Amino acid sequence: MHVVCPHCAGINRVPDERLQHDPQCGTCHRPLFTGAPVALDDAGFERFVGRSELPVLVDFWAPWCGPCRTMAPQFEQAAAMLKGRAVLVKVNSDDNPRTSMRWHIRSIPTLLLLRGGQEQRRQSGVMPAQELVRWVGA
Repeated sequence: MHVVCPHCAGINRVPDERLQHDPQCGTCHRPLFTGAPVALDDAGFERFVGRSELPVLVDFWAPWCGPCRTMAPQFEQAAAMLKGRAVLVKVNSDDNPRTSMRWHIRSIPTLLLLRGGQEQRRQSGVMPAQELVRWVGA
């Protein structure tokens, strides 16, 4: 399984049976899974989601958005619950317009579930953490 390091963007091969055992990056030696959402920008988005073989759940948000602020703690809880099974990332749509435009984000919060860099599902609006976990299906 290819896993992209959230710290240095290094690509790591991790055996499936080791995903749940807190693997570390072979380059920077930091944890590959922190149990927290990873903040991505336009520059790092494609490399991160395109090379990760784990499901990637993306939350497009903005700091001024009330529903986005409501969603944030739910998304953090889901990231902890899905540690080692999926990667949850956040993209500030105001600061990263290229990524938002590429994925045709028209409202926020919008969630995308990507596998191998390909969109599998899309949902707009707030979702509770347990529903996020079920929605990812990891």
